[in-house]
Amino acid sequence: MTEVIINIEKLSKQYSGKKALDSLELSIPRGSIYGLLGPNGSGKTTTLAMLLGITHPSSGEFHWQVEKKDIGALLETPNFYPYLNATENLKIINEIKNAPIANIDKVLEFVGLSSYKALKFSAYSLGMRQRLAIAGALLNDPQVLILDEPTNGLDPQGIAEVRNLIISLSKQGKTIVLASHMLDEVQKVCTHVAVLKNGDLRFEGAVAALLGNTRTLLLGHEDLEALVAACKTTVGVKQATIESKMVKVVLEESYTAAKINQSLAERGIYIDHLQTVQQNLEGQFLQILAS
Repeated sequence: MTEVIINIEKLSKQYSGKKALDSLELSIPRGSIYGLLGPNGSGKTTTLAMLLGITHPSSGEFHWQVEKKDIGALLETPNFYPYLNATENLKIINEIKNAPIANIDKVLEFVGLSSYKALKFSAYSLGMRQRLAIAGALLNDPQVLILDEPTNGLDPQGIAEVRNLIISLSKQGKTIVLASHMLDEVQKVCTHVAVLKNGDLRFEGAVAALLGNTRTLLLGHEDLEALVAACKTTVGVKQATIESKMVKVVLEESYTAAKINQSLAERGIYIDHLQTVQQNLEGQFLQILAS
């Protein structure tokens, strides 16, 4: 049985009578990278704020299986003293958290800022500022890290740097809960997701379950009508349709492109194009929001 690090039970929040979150129920597995997805106003940030005790719920409750000191967080744009360097800024946070002073050099090394620790914060790039903020959240070596839009506004290099940090933290056994609207990044790092819309939970579960186990192929042949007819009578094919001068084929879980190609060839249908279509989170996300 998977160990749960937090249980959320019928959590709701209203602002001036307007619903921000409605009876949210989640169980976040320990060691997971858990993504909260949804458009602006869906309730992502509100959820994280309540889990951190920054905002009080209107109703419902949640139960952490770790102590508050074991939770690190980054909810807003990094906010450091611009005239201080990285070490000096982290010393201030370190005193608040009462963490060992040796942790400062450890976290700077982990986020790749050791060579820039004497540089004033005002001279940092956006990516460096975000990594320093993550370093600050890690000073007390938390078991859980909560991140709100950790790659927002970053360039491709900065996004990759933060992504690699999240993956490295997960490998250390830490649980990461993050809110994001960058679906491609979520697909690359998250093990589980919850999709919110207007404060309502629309999907919750493993990313693999959301993407599904089906395989989609695009097949080419000089006679598309003959090809689609043959595909529809081929074992392992769930669906075959003509789309954009190709035949789109959806396979059952246990069937491969090689098996389908062989089966068609045995009946004299030799395809001249075969392409595997990767399932992506964006398509599934939009379908969930539209439902």
